[in-house]
Amino acid sequence: MAYLQGHTATPAPAVRLGLIGAGWIGAFHAESVALRLPGAVLAAIADPAIDAASTLAARLGVAKVSADPADLFADPDLDGVIIASPVRFHSSLISQAAKAGKHVFCEKPAGLSLEELDAALADVAAAGVQFQVGFNRRYAEDFLAAKADIDAGVVGTPQLLRSLTRDPGTGSIPGAAKTPPWTVFLETLIHDFDTLNWFNSGAEPVEVYAVADALVEPGFKDQGFLDTAVVTVKYSNGAVAVAEANFSALYGYDIRGEVFGSKGMVQAGRSTETAARRYTSDGLSANTPRLNVELFKQAYTDELADFAATIAGLRNPADGAAGAAGAWASVTPGGADARRALAVALACIESVTTGQPAAVAQPAAVARPAAVEPSHNAAGA
Repeated sequence: MAYLQGHTATPAPAVRLGLIGAGWIGAFHAESVALRLPGAVLAAIADPAIDAASTLAARLGVAKVSADPADLFADPDLDGVIIASPVRFHSSLISQAAKAGKHVFCEKPAGLSLEELDAALADVAAAGVQFQVGFNRRYAEDFLAAKADIDAGVVGTPQLLRSLTRDPGTGSIPGAAKTPPWTVFLETLIHDFDTLNWFNSGAEPVEVYAVADALVEPGFKDQGFLDTAVVTVKYSNGAVAVAEANFSALYGYDIRGEVFGSKGMVQAGRSTETAARRYTSDGLSANTPRLNVELFKQAYTDELADFAATIAGLRNPADGAAGAAGAWASVTPGGADARRALAVALACIESVTTGQPAAVAQPAAVARPAAVEPSHNAAGA
């Protein structure tokens, strides 16, 4: 019996991405693209630590490897790049990628000052490329569910918000001596600041008061290392938020968020891997996640899937979710979100330095290509 002849759609060509930075999170992003995104291909890896890049490329079957990111920017076969380099290079790499016409996914923070980030975002806008920043909590199922409830009016008007990050530890921090100053705000709590901004959308953070100390590793405080912080954020709609962080939670990786409002409350996050519990003579126990890539594995994957889908939709609007040409939307979290969270982090640094509340720099007007509309992303903006 012969096969029936039917119409077979020609599959859209895969989105081809390059990775800059083969460290911890870069390697995980590489695995996500190579192993978990069927519509994308990891086509190149660049890292000055060429041995790390080569080892990662060999493991994932990536043919192109370089010590120089400029080789990725000059590669006509690449649609976009994933920036997972050390933070101090982020803004410069964003600018270089945009000027080369590459779409950009960048790990947080997207810059270390508002001035350098604004310059990079101006280059993104001028080039008309897509830009997405790696605030993965927007893609976590429980945080998405909480956001949907907030947008549906379940909590009414937000009045009190809370977000916390407690990194797993053993009571000491082996990398403390090499950790850049202000990491607790710029690289850790910046996730919480974005979450609070996202949950309280439509309002702007206007003032912060931050306290921070080295309670886990007090011996490194004189070097500028702070491992514990609490921040109060005042918003333009009157809501008040609290964000806290610590670098050594003995029980595991603990990420949570909460919004209390005029009609009720929603919470997101959990400190256990699953809902399973053990009841024995030793008491009640449960397994807890120990790594960010364990707790947010799906969120890390979905944010890159969204980035790749955006590129595919721009390239082939008839085949993607974009529909008609020009109707495709910009992914979120984008440039404005990156800037807003960074502004809160920088105000925290000022507050700790002065011991006083600090004003949060307000949003700058960021130009956008005319065809870009509000996001398709279920997370919203």
